[in-house]
Amino acid sequence: MWFKNLQIYRLPAGWSVTAAQIEERLARHPLQPCGGLDLQSRGWVPPAKGDALVHSLNRQMLIAMGVEQKLLPAAVVNQLTQEKADFIEAQQGYRPGRKQLRELKEQVMSELLPRAFCRRRAVHAWVDPLHGWLVVDAANSARAEEMLSLLRDSLDDLPLSLLKTRQSPVAAMTGWLAAGEPPAGFTIDRDCVLQAPSEEKSTVRYTRHTLDGEEIRRHIADGKFAARLALTWNDRISFILNDQLQVKQVAFLDILKEEAESQAATVDEQFDADFALMAGELARFLPDLVEALGGEEQDAP
Repeated sequence: MWFKNLQIYRLPAGWSVTAAQIEERLARHPLQPCGGLDLQSRGWVPPAKGDALVHSLNRQMLIAMGVEQKLLPAAVVNQLTQEKADFIEAQQGYRPGRKQLRELKEQVMSELLPRAFCRRRAVHAWVDPLHGWLVVDAANSARAEEMLSLLRDSLDDLPLSLLKTRQSPVAAMTGWLAAGEPPAGFTIDRDCVLQAPSEEKSTVRYTRHTLDGEEIRRHIADGKFAARLALTWNDRISFILNDQLQVKQVAFLDILKEEAESQAATVDEQFDADFALMAGELARFLPDLVEALGGEEQDAP
């Protein structure tokens, strides 16, 4: 139970919905199997072993959106549509028009959907009402918004906003590289992406490369900025920060996982230990990240 990506959102001060209240509202929207002609179904699933839709521990909450999706390869649909179009052409002596082809494709999909295989996936979110965080473990904002859309529908009212900092990640990361000096508590690792602001967006990528040399500073002096930068926080969490304030490729270092393993005797205890340690580390990491970026930008009332 270790998040790999962090899409970071802010809950307002005083948000006091309890785990029991969230459980009651999520239960109205459980994941249902796809119907015969459905391409996709979304709903809530238990994030841990058991039936509970909210896993709560020390006032920290874990929830999970399940997605069931029909596997209908475009190549198969196009092939069968083409075969039907060829048959019609042989009968009527001319090719079907665009409208008829579109109708044929819809017909093929209707025929295939009831027989298509289904694939399930889950997207998890950590809710920390004590400190006002909601973090979705998703590789991109579109996947996170898919979950938040369902959460808004389920909770009726979800006063949520993206985390905003006074200094942009681009300006901060570029400054750290130029000075060769990361913020307190952080170290610069060996991966980064430098990008030119021109329309061509020429890009220089460094992988497993020292980033404190003159070559890096020369690129920055020429006008390139840091779009991605690998960092480690307090020798406990390594990650990549990007220009959209997304935290990717999160790795909780071995010392943390060993600590969790030492506290657990069963699978259930292991899950709780992992979740408690992850939530605790993220609750300390996120304020340090915000401080490194100049503090949080507050919306005007």
